[in-house]
Amino acid sequence: MSASVSNDLVLVQRRGAVLRLTMNRACARNALSSAMMSALQKTFDAAADDDSRAIVLAAEGSAFCAGHDLKEMTALRGEPDRGRAAFAATFAQCSKLMQTVVRHPKPVIAQVQGIATAAGCQLVTSCDLAVASPAARFATPGVNIGLFCSTPMVALSRNVSRKHAMEMLLTGETISAEYARNIGLVNRVVPAASLEDETIQLAQQIASKPHATVKIGKEAFYRQLEMPLSDAYDYASRVMTENMLHAESAEGICAFLEKREPKWPD
Repeated sequence: MSASVSNDLVLVQRRGAVLRLTMNRACARNALSSAMMSALQKTFDAAADDDSRAIVLAAEGSAFCAGHDLKEMTALRGEPDRGRAAFAATFAQCSKLMQTVVRHPKPVIAQVQGIATAAGCQLVTSCDLAVASPAARFATPGVNIGLFCSTPMVALSRNVSRKHAMEMLLTGETISAEYARNIGLVNRVVPAASLEDETIQLAQQIASKPHATVKIGKEAFYRQLEMPLSDAYDYASRVMTENMLHAESAEGICAFLEKREPKWPD
């Protein structure tokens, strides 16, 4: 494993084809301050063009991410417009980050060891997959402090059923990792001692798949979700046609028919 530090807020490690990004603001429960969001944005942007094949998003400390930095946001109320412009900029910055994760050309897996609340829960649900330890907890508790989790709602409502999403949003209650798995918020719950290893193993499994095919598939998955059924099938059919013409498809199908391991083109 090679390691480097991109900045003080996000640590970057390489494990073969897997890039592991670790939020490093444990003293503030990895809250999404403007600086933290900027650091994550720059790191994800850089990762789009490197030679990694999958990304793991993890966090230092007992919390995965406690959401927006409320102390930072409260200080903005002293501005002449009571913080309106700064609040708008903060939520726009956060929305851009979440969309970057969803639209990233590489699969992103959240490794959740502790609480993920509000925008922290939004970050988990924006990732393509999530692996959690039994100690992980999830909530969209904004309703309890007079600030409905409207932007986290966008990601949450696209991952779990409407009834489950509304229950979390309206009650603000914290749910367990196992309950989160049952409603589809996370994929797996694994022992805390093996959380990192099992998340990396999952990422390595995905990283071993043909690169262009995974990129094509991830983009198509999210695009078709927003389409009416007929449009989704038309779009997916066009995607599969282009995919069939790709060298990876030609090699993969040939290897399958010849009963051998494929040799993926780089």
